[in-house]
Amino acid sequence: MKVLHSWLREFVPALDTHPVGSDPAALGDLMSSLGLCCEEIELFGHGLDGIVVAKVLELSPHPDADRIQLVQVDVGDGQPLQICCGAFNMAVGDHVPLATLGSTMPDGMAIARRKMRGEWSNGMLCSGRELGLGSDHSGILILPPTAVLGSMVTDALAIEPDALYDLDLTPNRPDALSHRGVARDIAAALGLPFADPEPVVTEEGESAPARLSINIHDSTLCGRFTARLLSQVPTGSSPRWMQERLERCGMRPISAVVDTSNYVMLELGHPNHTYDLDTCPGGALAVRRARDGEEILTLDGQTRVLSSADGVVVDGNDRPVGIAGVMGGADTEISDSTTSVLLELAWWRPADIGAASKRLGLRSEASARYERGVDPDVAELAALRFCELLADQGAQVHPGQVVAVGETPWPATVLLRTERVHAVLGTEIDRSSILAVLEPLGFACGSTPAGEIQVTVPSWRPDVTLEIDLIEEIARHYGYDRLGKSIPTSPRAGGLTARQLDQRGLRSMLVAQGFSEAAPIPFLSPEDLERSGVRADAVVVANPLVFEESVLRTSLLPGLLKTLGTNAAHRNTGLSVFELGHCFARGAEGGLPDEWEELGAVMGSKDAADAVRMAKAVASRLGVLDVTIVSEPVGGLHPGRSAVIYARGVAVGVVGEVHPGDASAHGVTERVGYFSFCLGGPEPWHGGDGLLTVPRKLGHAAPVSRFPSSDLDLAFLAPVAVAPDKLLASIREAGGELVVAAALFDVYRGQGVPEGFRGLGFRFRLQAPDRTLTDAEVVEVRTRLLGAASAMGAELR
Repeated sequence: MKVLHSWLREFVPALDTHPVGSDPAALGDLMSSLGLCCEEIELFGHGLDGIVVAKVLELSPHPDADRIQLVQVDVGDGQPLQICCGAFNMAVGDHVPLATLGSTMPDGMAIARRKMRGEWSNGMLCSGRELGLGSDHSGILILPPTAVLGSMVTDALAIEPDALYDLDLTPNRPDALSHRGVARDIAAALGLPFADPEPVVTEEGESAPARLSINIHDSTLCGRFTARLLSQVPTGSSPRWMQERLERCGMRPISAVVDTSNYVMLELGHPNHTYDLDTCPGGALAVRRARDGEEILTLDGQTRVLSSADGVVVDGNDRPVGIAGVMGGADTEISDSTTSVLLELAWWRPADIGAASKRLGLRSEASARYERGVDPDVAELAALRFCELLADQGAQVHPGQVVAVGETPWPATVLLRTERVHAVLGTEIDRSSILAVLEPLGFACGSTPAGEIQVTVPSWRPDVTLEIDLIEEIARHYGYDRLGKSIPTSPRAGGLTARQLDQRGLRSMLVAQGFSEAAPIPFLSPEDLERSGVRADAVVVANPLVFEESVLRTSLLPGLLKTLGTNAAHRNTGLSVFELGHCFARGAEGGLPDEWEELGAVMGSKDAADAVRMAKAVASRLGVLDVTIVSEPVGGLHPGRSAVIYARGVAVGVVGEVHPGDASAHGVTERVGYFSFCLGGPEPWHGGDGLLTVPRKLGHAAPVSRFPSSDLDLAFLAPVAVAPDKLLASIREAGGELVVAAALFDVYRGQGVPEGFRGLGFRFRLQAPDRTLTDAEVVEVRTRLLGAASAMGAELR
């Protein structure tokens, strides 16, 4: 919303007598403190000292430049002055603005005597944009012929210094979408009197009720419809002062009638619409809901197809002539042939206008105000103001008005407790100070027997419905800076959840192991899933950021392989990367998609054995000790070097080596180890919850034995069907408490190993906490280990 300082002054006559009100920068800060965030201030009529009126005496071409002409001007002293100028829209005798030597333009450019292609220029002729008087830069600004030569251009154009404030408003302040609403806030904050305009209108001719009729067929849609009649309306342009104000506020001048309509909306905040009366049969208008499929040609030249949820204004033949509160119809548009105007000021239910505007994809200045809530009681003032402004341009205002009434909201009454104000704002504000804030804003305050303040909300503040809304008003005008700063206390201290602690611990552990964390976006192309060999039942994105990336990932593997491929293209190999993120898949038919959280990692220049060791380290970090690795084919991994990770019998992840073909498809030529854990959710491997929810063994301190240990290396010939982890767990359990550590250190397939078997090498550490083990004890434990292995089908090599 853009507001002009001079326009605000019309509502607050004493504005410039106040030290804040007279300083645009200070006033902008004040508005920001009131919640009317002032983002930019543009000054007009400033920096025009030294720019005078000159008369064109002679025009001649530049002898050495086609795009420059020599202009001889007179500034009133009878002495010709040569100016080099690149504009050609002047004629001899025109009065033009001349920036004299030594002056400074509004943009900071200093004017000095300069030679242009061998000819001296003794100043600069100015366009409207160079003077900050509009956006026209097509040529030199032509001044009125009555302008006195040598006089200041500000006097010739009656320019007064002004300031334009660009405000960023929150949606809950519909009253601030007008100069009236902003001025009321400023007046209340500065303690200055606020005054509404008092239009004076001379009425004559046939009365409006005799020629107009209004009917409301849907009283919930339209709460009030006010109509006025004007004839002999001007067909030309609006006055220059009105055009300047509209342009500065961001609206394009069109014609006298349209400009007056927009001017009243910006001034008082109530949109209005004008109809060419000759296009409205019998001067009749009505309000109803549209019929499904009904069409209307709107002012923007587009044919709109309406639904039964939309509101329309129809003429006497039940033909739509406007979309209620959004945009008028082209058939009743004001044109150069218009002589009589029907003025409409209606109150529309905000929810209906917002829904219609969104459904039709049609936003207008009117709909932006109606959907937030317009003051239903300002219609009569706005109508009079329109009539006054157009009458000053020659229109005839007919006596009387036609008003049809539907359902309008009742003024809200809110009870305000002073103790609640103190509790919310954290400071003591006495009752008189509260009233001093609310009453200048238009809130009528009374008392209840219980001592509460009974507040009647003014019609222009539909956003205030609760006690907390009133407290916000008090805080705005009392001053947030006066409330002081304090840190609120809480009975509970903040902290991380157990899951967040686990996630942070995993990140720290992997970073310490030399991994880098990646954060690719979760959107992929179907081809990415296919190249990576992972599941393809992906969720399709309705509005993808990139057309090719149209599905959500079902695994972290594709994104991690892309990261390795990008680094490989820059000769950065041997990289270890992990990601902790969410994956998705299509759910049951008609149901919501499945979603789960994964921890995935790729290890460049590493193999399956390296991935297994790191996966076990991750599980150990969480206290999940009963982990087994079972060889199974896994999508995207090498079929002979892949496995599923089980924790306490529940599948929680996969591990192995990426299939060379899949790696090559991403530009990766090195071997790549991979492991992935489901941390929670309906993951693809099982029906459980994930690694973070399986039972864990709580860590505890154990005394360190002071006695020597004995290591046993045993090599077995075991069937391929026997999982190494299961075999190791069984053997270790048989060893009893004297086996303090056990690990697989070798897997052999080759010469001397029968088909269907493989060689497995295990290392066991034996140690007692209270003595040195004897040879007999070591032999006994070794015997038990061999017996357990034999029971699993493994033989000592």
